[in-house]
Amino acid sequence: MRNIDVSEISAVIRDACIRANKILPEDLAVLIADSAKNEVEELPKDIMCRLCENLRAAEEMDIPICQDTGMAVVFAKIGQDVHFTGGSFVEAVNRGVADGYKEGYLRKSIVADPLRRVNTEDNTPAVIHTELVEGDKVELTVAPKGFGSENMSKLKMFNPSASREDIIEYIVDVVRLAGSNACPPMVIGVGIGGDFEECALLAKKALCRPVSVKNLDTYYADIEKEILKQANELDIGPQGFGGKTTLLSVAVEFMPTHIAGLPVAVNIGCHVTRHVTVTI
Repeated sequence: MRNIDVSEISAVIRDACIRANKILPEDLAVLIADSAKNEVEELPKDIMCRLCENLRAAEEMDIPICQDTGMAVVFAKIGQDVHFTGGSFVEAVNRGVADGYKEGYLRKSIVADPLRRVNTEDNTPAVIHTELVEGDKVELTVAPKGFGSENMSKLKMFNPSASREDIIEYIVDVVRLAGSNACPPMVIGVGIGGDFEECALLAKKALCRPVSVKNLDTYYADIEKEILKQANELDIGPQGFGGKTTLLSVAVEFMPTHIAGLPVAVNIGCHVTRHVTVTI
């Protein structure tokens, strides 16, 4: 059994909240730069270049990449041989989020009640997903999620007779309906299978997959490729002004489902699809 004081959890979460909001994952930053080179028309090329300049400026000036510093989503893979000491794990995560958003001067966007809308003033509580795994380590992924793109995400319960083409058409249509509202170019996570809530969780997890990594199952990797192709033919383009780059990347995750169902969730991320993973 390995003991981990929850103060260490708080410190890691604090630092990850700050870093994730200020520095984009390297493979995504490279993809944005490469996509800028692929644009032919002057306006979309200029916009993509400005996105690259924004990433550099944020890092050099030590400020957030985007003014919407998101709702803190935390994925925790906890080894079954870990014992937390010094307090509550959940409280420690939220303490880390609060410290990170205060010390990093990040915008605090969370309201305590969805209808009465009173701000909590520290961006807590976080959305926390825990998973028990083998071993004595803890892997923490912090993924701040802005709501311009989150608001355009969708889930559909398909009839199990739906075809591969039906699903691709639906996903591409979600991108089309999102248009400029999701601050394109976008990254999308897709969940297929499970049940209603697990499907949405799959899509959220998919957004945390490095954009340089494709699905290991070639069947689903081909679906990712086809969605990317069709979506980039929509001519929505950077910030909705037209162009070749509507989607930067597509990640599909799947799991078993019931014989009577076929859930499909699409979680949209803008070009600032942020996440930091730390292992303790």
